[in-house]
Amino acid sequence: MTAHVVIIGGGFAGVWGAAGAALARERSGGDVGLRITLISPNEHLVLRPRLYEPEPELAKVELRRILDPIGVEHLRAWVSTIDTGRRVVVADGEEIGYDRLVLASGSRLVRPHDLPGAERLFDIDTLDGALRLTEHLRGREDYTAVVVGAGFTGLEAATALAAQGRVLVVDRSRVVAEQLGRGPREEIEAALDALGIECRLETVVTEVGDGHAVLSDGTKVETDTVVWSVGMRASELTRQICDELDHLGRVPVDQRLRARPDVFVAGDTAAAAFDAEHAVMQACQHATPLGKVAGYNAAADLLGVPLRDFTPGPYVTCLDLGNAGGIFTRGWDRKVMASGSEGKEIKTRINQAIHPPVDDADKILAAADRVRIELPFFPRDQEEAAPAV
Repeated sequence: MTAHVVIIGGGFAGVWGAAGAALARERSGGDVGLRITLISPNEHLVLRPRLYEPEPELAKVELRRILDPIGVEHLRAWVSTIDTGRRVVVADGEEIGYDRLVLASGSRLVRPHDLPGAERLFDIDTLDGALRLTEHLRGREDYTAVVVGAGFTGLEAATALAAQGRVLVVDRSRVVAEQLGRGPREEIEAALDALGIECRLETVVTEVGDGHAVLSDGTKVETDTVVWSVGMRASELTRQICDELDHLGRVPVDQRLRARPDVFVAGDTAAAAFDAEHAVMQACQHATPLGKVAGYNAAADLLGVPLRDFTPGPYVTCLDLGNAGGIFTRGWDRKVMASGSEGKEIKTRINQAIHPPVDDADKILAAADRVRIELPFFPRDQEEAAPAV
């Protein structure tokens, strides 16, 4: 009887989960009775960390070019229900049974429903959102933009937008990039100054009007667009796996990424331990190895292959700062290792490296086998061997 591994999600964790499952199947003999199905409504893997770039339509890879060579089925559908008691998921009204499940349905931007004019907000959380913003500003050479949030996404959006317009960053924190800590703050502040980006700290947007935004200090700012980049939360499907979620809505998992006897969780939906003091970040740097391990273990659990522990590489941060360069840091204290043009070069190389191999089963499965990777890549000839960021 054929066993079935079902993977929910077509982002980094889901795609690499599928590749990990295919790797375990290959190691058990290849021609075994194991079916692998990835469920995702889209036909592309969206390279979400690149959506701040000027041409977001290029930040995608056809799923069939990754899944077909390794024998993974792709069901284009939305999953609405996970019935862990019956081992069934419901996708576009169809019930699909599983023997092992990998939940990798990602995260979403939390939009402010109580903000007057919230329907006018733009974002770069999804490909559609990034394309909508790009189209809105197309042909405007001297626009004004308000970016809400001075975290990872907000800073990359703001510094990219500053190439052709005036940018105001609004954040409720008392310092820029509070979540990044003190390590890179001086370089970030210098980059914002060099680009002429104004920051309003300890401030929030209270209204988004037609061509303007109102701030909490009463200021009315004329603007062509307001870009929202504040707040991420795991997919609501996590609630169907576990009642005790973390503050980001993620499912607690063990070292092998198991949440229930027959359910593994990966990517932005997994509250996995990075080390004794830190949990993983909602970022592709962790989503990729999480997916590889969760998918491998889901299949290995059925095939009698030894399971793997989650052993990620050292934590790093890479931040694009537009025409002011970039920043690369190491460690949870985010010690700056490179900035300016050198930091930009590293960020560019990492952005290129997150593209998975395509059309070649051997390369895809070899990449799925690499879980612990140190960044940046030295020597340079290791770049192609390190797609995980």
